[in-house]
Amino acid sequence: MIQRLYIHNYRCLENFELNLKELQSALLIGKNGTGKSTISCVLQLYQSIGRGINSVKELGNKPLNLLRPKDFYRGRTEVPMRFEIEVLLDNQVYTYTLAFDLPGNFQKLRVIEERLTVSDNLIFNRKEALVTLTRKSTGSIHHESQFSVDWHLIALPVIQEQSEQDPLHIFKTWLANMIILSPIPAKIIGESSEETFEINRDGSNFADWFTGLLKIYPAAYTTIDNYLREIFPDILDIRNKTIGENAKSMVIQFEADKAILRLDFDDLSDGEKCYFLCALVIAANKCYGPIFCFWDEPDNYLSLPEVGHFIMALRRSFRESGQILVTSHNEETIRKFPNDNIFALDRKSHLEPTLIRLLSDIPFEGSPADALIRGEIEL
Repeated sequence: MIQRLYIHNYRCLENFELNLKELQSALLIGKNGTGKSTISCVLQLYQSIGRGINSVKELGNKPLNLLRPKDFYRGRTEVPMRFEIEVLLDNQVYTYTLAFDLPGNFQKLRVIEERLTVSDNLIFNRKEALVTLTRKSTGSIHHESQFSVDWHLIALPVIQEQSEQDPLHIFKTWLANMIILSPIPAKIIGESSEETFEINRDGSNFADWFTGLLKIYPAAYTTIDNYLREIFPDILDIRNKTIGENAKSMVIQFEADKAILRLDFDDLSDGEKCYFLCALVIAANKCYGPIFCFWDEPDNYLSLPEVGHFIMALRRSFRESGQILVTSHNEETIRKFPNDNIFALDRKSHLEPTLIRLLSDIPFEGSPADALIRGEIEL
């Protein structure tokens, strides 16, 4: 999973490093404006590249808005914007580097550096428009090939993979399967028209994800059902009814005192929809993981007594496999993470970059939640 994330000269992040090595679950805390959502944007940038988006223009335009000239820290375009991610997959360390600049005579960002290594073995290297690809064909013999790519296109999505064992395929698939969530329950509906493993950030294609997951991994239903029965003891089953040629609609059945209530998924409350989303995250990690999940404020829409159970269920599901990173302002969520798993973000002012430290390295008295409420935790 992610061991290290480095971000330089991007929005409020300057020479920023997040070290997640050996952490299956971690929490980001900090005041509004300290960069928590910016970190999620960088992760979504990688996810989008893994899903095949290679145009710098498309990454910068709506609805993504991930990579724009105004994203240089304080407008400092003379210094490249740089991203590095280190990921541990099958005991191999994948390191992917991507850098952009904006010369004075350019109107759009261009790629000036791109590189992928696997345990220090170079897979490809790019300098400006020239990409050098290293292939191991027979024994220890490596062959190099070169090709040119447009300045405004990212090379990783377009490099052809040789097999499912190709490091390029493994890495791109892992990036594509990352789950980046900031759900909007009103957009989480029960009607599907296709099948996917790629959930949208706002959860709007939840039903497509449910349909795709169960088609390829029917056993996922058991995992989903087991989790939901802990939350809703009266749940009977989930039905995905065919309502058109390629369309289905989810119906949830509840049973009590020999009476059955059928509810369209859309009629669930916001908090209930979040529980169903959580069930699919857990099932996805079990079925086609290990996956990485970033969930921005998962305690939103939940009542206070429900938060602790929700967070601990997520943490437990990633204990043996995969990795989850969440943000929160909720004291109950903070209480469910040890100090060695909590990163505190801070900015002294809007004119200064974000600082980051492990909560265990910051002196304070009592519980971290109480210290935060009293305003005693400062970087």
